[in-house]
Amino acid sequence: MSVHPRTAAGEHVEHRPPRNCPVCGEHLSTTRLGCTSCGTEVSGLFSSCRFCGLAESDEELLRVFLVSRGNMKELARFLQVSYPTARQRFAELLERIGMQDELERRRDDVLRRLAAGEIEVEEAERLLGA
Repeated sequence: MSVHPRTAAGEHVEHRPPRNCPVCGEHLSTTRLGCTSCGTEVSGLFSSCRFCGLAESDEELLRVFLVSRGNMKELARFLQVSYPTARQRFAELLERIGMQDELERRRDDVLRRLAAGEIEVEEAERLLGA
């Protein structure tokens, strides 16, 4: 039976699992599961969800996006940033969970550059093919 870390009040301490190997940077696989009640452990190769290793801030960003039914203006308001910055942060989240395709990445990069003042509106329209 494994010893589970506990707080001073006797509650189990839970940590967020890392997504990537600290040595080589590759994606980590779940190979062991344990019961915090009785200590039973099961070993094997288990699939994991792409959302399980998200940082709390990413989880909250995703929650607000879903609750607002994908309303990017609501997300911008929640983050207290401009609309293009909110789109960029959401695009970065999608990339971290492997859901961003090349076209979207390019479009979001143009919007990020526009929001940062690196390019003018006309250049952004040209790059986006508008």
